[in-house]
Amino acid sequence: MASTDPTTRPPRKWPRRLARILAVLIAVPHLYAAALRFIPVPYTTTMAARAISGEDVRRDWTRLEDISPHLIRAVIGAEDSRYCEHWGIDIEATREVLDADGAPRRGASTLTQQAAKNVFFWQGGGYIRKAGEAWMAGVVDFIWGKRRTLEIYLNVAEWGDGLFGAEAAAQARFGKPASDLSAREAALLAAVLPSPNKWRVDPPGPYVQERATTLQSRAAVIDNEGFADCVLN
Repeated sequence: MASTDPTTRPPRKWPRRLARILAVLIAVPHLYAAALRFIPVPYTTTMAARAISGEDVRRDWTRLEDISPHLIRAVIGAEDSRYCEHWGIDIEATREVLDADGAPRRGASTLTQQAAKNVFFWQGGGYIRKAGEAWMAGVVDFIWGKRRTLEIYLNVAEWGDGLFGAEAAAQARFGKPASDLSAREAALLAAVLPSPNKWRVDPPGPYVQERATTLQSRAAVIDNEGFADCVLN
């Protein structure tokens, strides 16, 4: 007859196994982030989704120094003017976009958060993804630094029609390398970033034209005030 003495029962192994699984799940994205400090991003979930839907995914990894400064300033002006000042999360911007009830009125996602989302997560909302995105934004800001983070962002950002990265977008939209983009062309590309599959560069509609004009002016301020010096100097 089997013994019922609890002291003779074998120890349960599932808590230890669960702890190991959790440790691996936590370690993998951090190790991946460390590797991406030196190697190009191989693929993203958004690229995979576009490929599965039948689109021809086009991308061409390009070093930051081979991307026009006009595009760098336009993107910072459009998406994250305090990029050089925060540590991945812009606390001040987050406070600014909360009303008295704590409901967000507009986005406060930094370029670092967007890079983290594109590389490690998926599109769409959800508290789990947003929490992970916020954590990884702090991690990559520390591991990658400002120049590498922006380089990665500009190489994985989507510009519509299966175009990913500044080089593919510049070649497809303007027939030239990203290094040769003019201030107007850069502003047009930056103007469609919030919704690249809805707004067009070729040809740009009235809204994109107007937004591009605004972003050209904002890029000039970014240049004059040195708001992009952490990546351009």
